[in-house]
Amino acid sequence: MDTFEQLVEPWRGELHAHCYRMLGSFADAEDAVQETLLRAWKSLDEYEDRGSIRPWLYKIATNRCLTLIERRGRRELPVDAEEAALWLEPYPTNRLDWTTPETRVATLESVELAFVATLQHLSALQRAVLLLRDVLAFAAREVAELLDTSVAAVNSALQRARAVVGSVPTQQTTLRALGEPAQRHLVRRYMAAWEAGDVDEIVAMLADDAKYSMPPLPQWFAGRAAIRTFLEEGPLQSQWRLLPASANGQLAVGTYILEGDRYVPAGLDLLVLRGGEIAEVVSFLEAEFAPFGLPTELPR
Repeated sequence: MDTFEQLVEPWRGELHAHCYRMLGSFADAEDAVQETLLRAWKSLDEYEDRGSIRPWLYKIATNRCLTLIERRGRRELPVDAEEAALWLEPYPTNRLDWTTPETRVATLESVELAFVATLQHLSALQRAVLLLRDVLAFAAREVAELLDTSVAAVNSALQRARAVVGSVPTQQTTLRALGEPAQRHLVRRYMAAWEAGDVDEIVAMLADDAKYSMPPLPQWFAGRAAIRTFLEEGPLQSQWRLLPASANGQLAVGTYILEGDRYVPAGLDLLVLRGGEIAEVVSFLEAEFAPFGLPTELPR
């Protein structure tokens, strides 16, 4: 067993991220990785040593994800890819692995919320092919072997997938242009405004056409005026504490609402930036805080 753990451990992190991209769920990715490693352990005698166990693990993991997608059925998604976030769960940036600055950027881009939401509009096969080819850089022949299909089928699925995905804007470019000091200042300003109940300051940080959503609730608000009204009549009636976090390679904060003598988790706010403004807030109301390094409660 120790030998097996040593064999698969280097790939556990990237397998987890791959399953998340496929499924859009942190919890489902956890289950898929555990099932992948269990199946790999049970069928280890079938593994043909060709220098790396990585392709074999990806074959098991991808096919496990395809099975899960088939079982739960194709979701009825809205036309707007951003609204597909209603079906997604956030992903803790601290779970991602990279080896070089170049792979760091590519890895972060591949889990950004807009990209993962867009993936959900692809068929399961197109999703798998796009990720294996464009994100994980497997050759077409390798992908065909992993998915038990032909190179022609892989190339066809990739072409269709790329047409749907197109050019999804990346937050990494925006964050690099902004710089880390400005990022920290923006997050501190956002947290201070919420804790002070300062709706003017919160709204001042928003772009004119900003959006505010709260997965899994279907309600969302667009524009400064609508968001202001929602905040004044709802959340800002309560007292809040916020802590900085990072999700999907993007800026985020954990929000805590006062209940009795303590603050309890209320949601994980993922911030989508455009320049120095907040273009969108996606507040995941059911996010588990522990994977993001956030405490489960705060004292009053």
